[in-house]
Amino acid sequence: MTEPSQLAAQWKRARAVLPGGVNSPVRSFASVGGEPFFVERGEGAWLYDTEGKRYIDYIMSWGPHVLGHAHPVINDALRDQLDRGTSYGAPTLAEVEMAERLVRLVPGIEMVRLVNSGTEATMSALRVARGFTGRDRFLKFSGCYHGHADPFLVAAGSGVATLGLPNSPGVPEGAVRDTAILPFNDLDRVTELFEKEGDEFAAIILEPVMGNAGMILPEPGFLEGLRAITQAHGALLIFDEVMTGFRVGLGGAQKHFGVTPDLTTLGKVIGAGLPVGAFGGRRDIMEQVAPVGPVYQAGTLSGNPLATAAGNAQLAWLEANDPYDALEQYGTALSEGLVEIFRDLGVPASGCALGSMFGVFLHEGPVRSFEEAGEADLELFGRFHRAMLERGVFLAPSPFEAGFLSVRHGDRELVLTLNAAREAAEASIHGAS
Repeated sequence: MTEPSQLAAQWKRARAVLPGGVNSPVRSFASVGGEPFFVERGEGAWLYDTEGKRYIDYIMSWGPHVLGHAHPVINDALRDQLDRGTSYGAPTLAEVEMAERLVRLVPGIEMVRLVNSGTEATMSALRVARGFTGRDRFLKFSGCYHGHADPFLVAAGSGVATLGLPNSPGVPEGAVRDTAILPFNDLDRVTELFEKEGDEFAAIILEPVMGNAGMILPEPGFLEGLRAITQAHGALLIFDEVMTGFRVGLGGAQKHFGVTPDLTTLGKVIGAGLPVGAFGGRRDIMEQVAPVGPVYQAGTLSGNPLATAAGNAQLAWLEANDPYDALEQYGTALSEGLVEIFRDLGVPASGCALGSMFGVFLHEGPVRSFEEAGEADLELFGRFHRAMLERGVFLAPSPFEAGFLSVRHGDRELVLTLNAAREAAEASIHGAS
């Protein structure tokens, strides 16, 4: 075990060479206060830091680890691939296997292109939509985060919301001129916009379940309404399932809700923790992508052998075992338990779970949009987060993030979490130790 002063030395070292000491803003704990820890290793549902403390992990690397940390199925696949090389710059059958699996399981995908990240997937999908339709404008919803490409950094959720940045310096006005923004779940506003200007729009893009503003479900009829509007106006419907794909179920949110988009973006889970992304959709649209069509997209490490090895292993396990009902039962028990704890202490709270994702707002709810999510008690959440961390539970260090479960979370972890939450809620509300 390292000395208590070692953490401060580690952060001094990190901040000297990394902006804020981190490689992604939300890791800085800027919105919840306190000092982040450095991870030494992960095992199952747990993380261990460099000072020897362990935490029940509800981030799971922001989604990829449905099987938990260091699962033997993933590790074995990686070891086998390492013996055969890490990158070739040439096609592999593992890429084809992954593509076949995605086509088989995701309703909206007839053809797919593998990339290296969710951001690459969404920026590429938008480019394809513009190329296919010959139009430039697109609609996104406030609080939906689609990566850090310039056109999307307007009213974005996730880290941008966490840090209070409605957009980003360095994004030129021209890059967002064609970006329209409306509140999530407000179908009337979308209808009104498209009745007036719908023929100018290449696409509507959204997270079908918002996970970057907490966790917000689509209201009945919202996704179906967007599908009808885009079809009526010759625009494409893009589901950003980087977060929900293989998290809410085998076929993603589109299969769960029965609404098939024209294009789908994926990431996180399909790489089991290694950098990967994908965009896919109708064959006639995807055949616009080079080298078959004129819309250019390329990547030296796209379909990387390590990522496809890990991803294929995880997806094959999920397809064979289909753990989503059990995961949703855990998530429901957890979210309902947290809501009950806060309500018993006089604090309004609401929450939900779907598949292996869950979310809780310190807001009476139901929370239907990013604007309503912002009305939650964000300061209390920060105190609660710190109190939970002290008690060995690692929640997302932002009130604007969903939580993630793994098949390694069981009854023991649920009981420990809710017991810690009772103490942490009391401490964060009343200042108890």
